[in-house]
Amino acid sequence: MHPTPASTPFVSRTVAAALAVLLAACCLCAGLFTAPAASADEWRDKEYWLADSGITKAWEVSKGAGVKVAVIDSGIDAQHPDLKGAVVGGHDASGSGQPDGQKSVGSKPEHGTLVATMLAGRGHQPASASPSPSAGPQGTPPDGIMGVAPEAQLLSVSTWLGSANPSGKSDQDQIPEAVRWAVDNGAKVINISLGSTTPQWPQSWDAAFLYAEQKDVVIVAAAGNRVGGNTQVGAPATIPGVLTVAGLDRKNVASVDASSQGISIGVAAPAENLLGGLPGGSYAEWAGTSGSTPIVAGVAALIRSKWPDMSAEQVINRIVSTAKDAGAPGKDPLYGYGILNAEAALKADVPQVAVNPLGTVAEWIRVHRRGNAAPPTPLPTATPAPSAAPTLPEATVPAAKAPSQRDSAIGAAVVIGFAVLFVAIIAAAAIQLRRAARNPALAREEPETGVVERVHSRSNPQVTDQGPS
Repeated sequence: MHPTPASTPFVSRTVAAALAVLLAACCLCAGLFTAPAASADEWRDKEYWLADSGITKAWEVSKGAGVKVAVIDSGIDAQHPDLKGAVVGGHDASGSGQPDGQKSVGSKPEHGTLVATMLAGRGHQPASASPSPSAGPQGTPPDGIMGVAPEAQLLSVSTWLGSANPSGKSDQDQIPEAVRWAVDNGAKVINISLGSTTPQWPQSWDAAFLYAEQKDVVIVAAAGNRVGGNTQVGAPATIPGVLTVAGLDRKNVASVDASSQGISIGVAAPAENLLGGLPGGSYAEWAGTSGSTPIVAGVAALIRSKWPDMSAEQVINRIVSTAKDAGAPGKDPLYGYGILNAEAALKADVPQVAVNPLGTVAEWIRVHRRGNAAPPTPLPTATPAPSAAPTLPEATVPAAKAPSQRDSAIGAAVVIGFAVLFVAIIAAAAIQLRRAARNPALAREEPETGVVERVHSRSNPQVTDQGPS
């Protein structure tokens, strides 16, 4: 099940606070080890996930040609040697970057380039005439980072997250804008290596993720990292229909630090000892589900390149149904459906499914927002409407009514009765005075005061108030 919404003001405050650590929650960048551009035997051979996750075998079928993948992140340095020609468009949703989304912004400006090189890095030819001794598979440049989908095209959508945005735009505005722009500009896969520490998301995100679902776009998101504050999966990875990625260590065991847990996890992929490119042309070692996510998003691009007409739910089903079961039998909160197997996802016979195995945001909105899941359409330009006619009647003054004879008779009787009672009291007083005058002893009688003398006894002491004296 997915989280139910709380009141809107509370959720907005909670999400705004949690999203302040969006990047840190999914990327263990504090320990980045950077180095200048190096040859393939220093960096390419460290990309263990290319073989371990079956990616090099999957390249026998597809390398992602013809598929656009949007990277919603901190911006991509399209001039990195391994990304030359990979970035074909972009947009700045932060209001603080460049219109093409290629300026690195936010609290971790290197983050988007790290993700992009892992997803669609193309490597590069060495400066020397002779190739490196550890060149990649046939047809791939020998040096630099090879991404999972090296022939895919990237859309760079920059967002400012993790610190105060100079433009003032919040995550509640940036994320839905970024998703909608990506969908409208041809993305068939969206990579969101961002996460929060709360499972809830602002209602402002509903329509954008519903829009992507209805436009048949695969969204892949990071589960987050325990060391970054995610003991449980946070939004947007909790949104139904999103393919959420957990992290593995080098032994293919759920990572203690570089992963999280939750019922929305779909698949697990490597998250430790990862490599990626940095703005300016250098490289870094890093860790976290921020790096696991582009591995899985790259596999989604390979599938969509091989079968362009395959629906998003079928693509997701291929990935999760071919994953190698791990942890508790069946789907579990640490590995989801299991460990990514890219070769099987591209080569296995997979039965079709009727719905996305990870659910649909349309149904979630219908149940939890009490809303209509109809496709969102642009609203027409608003025009002033004439004021409605008042619905309350005109005020009127009630007409005075003449008093009835019955009311007059009752009033007269009351007045006469009080007069008779007053005369009787005066008469009784006069009689009493006359008696007192005749008998002086009556005048000396002591009246009753009603005062009782208080007696204190040692055997039965009086209970008194314990308040201040």
